Amino acid sequence: MVIGYTTGVFDLFHIGHLNMLKNAKSLCDKLIVGVTTDELVAYKNKQAVIPFEERIEIVRNIKYVDAAIAQESMEKFEMWKKLKFDVMFVGDDWYGTEKWQELEKQFSEVGVRVVYFPYTKGTSSTLINTTLDKLRNNQ
Repeated sequence: MVIGYTTGVFDLFHIGHLNMLKNAKSLCDKLIVGVTTDELVAYKNKQAVIPFEERIEIVRNIKYVDAAIAQESMEKFEMWKKLKFDVMFVGDDWYGTEKWQELEKQFSEVGVRVVYFPYTKGTSSTLINTTLDKLRNNQ
């Protein structure tokens, strides 16, 4: 059985999120999804629009997701120690970064493959938030 793992905030859930989960599930037997807690989002100097409990419930009920868990730390390798997943899915905006080159090296030493998925062009939570802000400020 191939266990896959991915993480995200999953705020303002959109087609890019769904595409990521659908594509990830197609490459593994069991997909575990880490949903970033509100505290961890705040650590990144951001704030989710949708509260954590609602975001994890949405993700938990996506048919491609076998389990949704709280992501309370940015340490992906620490999560591997707990879950022992076989493949890690991540957006291609991280490809080639120093952080992910190091993670790829760590993961390869324990037999974990890292798969990068392209972001869905034209759709992002940031873009949705920016559009909503513009609409609110014009009224």
